[in-house]
Amino acid sequence: MHDGIYRVLFLSRRNSARSVMAGAILNKIGKGRFRAFSAAVDPAPVIEPTVLQLLRNADYPIEDIKPRHFGAFADAGAADLDFVFTLSATAAGEAPPEWPGLPITSHWRCQDPILVENEGWQRNQALMQVLAGLERRLNIFINLPFASLDRMSLQHQIKGIGNAERTWSERAAFGRCIERR
Repeated sequence: MHDGIYRVLFLSRRNSARSVMAGAILNKIGKGRFRAFSAAVDPAPVIEPTVLQLLRNADYPIEDIKPRHFGAFADAGAADLDFVFTLSATAAGEAPPEWPGLPITSHWRCQDPILVENEGWQRNQALMQVLAGLERRLNIFINLPFASLDRMSLQHQIKGIGNAERTWSERAAFGRCIERR
């Protein structure tokens, strides 16, 4: 933590949807206690326009958002990080660099809404589900008692947040299967 502000990096495969949403959410709900960034293993040329529109409609900050390579956050002279979250299997599978500040890291599995083939209502629904899931996780994250937890306990709590979301998603999928019967 630097100057009372936690620096958080969200990583995904392309930095065009999930990590962008996570960064925008945390920058708003963190109310100045957190400074979020997003980056990619293989950056897309642009942020998905539907993601920008969704964030704009939800009143999340989108200025200065652009796809970046994660190397910019690991280079010599880069600012220290407190937390690094991977949101895709690709990002989680990359050999991590030596992040400045030795941040707490965790993988929060998050489906890629851009992989939904239909660009109509199905993709919009997938985007809204990912946004809602990230909002749930990040609301829990910002309310952790950071000052009273040691590093190992904080790591455990953060991992639990990622695992809990998987349980919620599986329950939702299971509920849809039951409805079809």
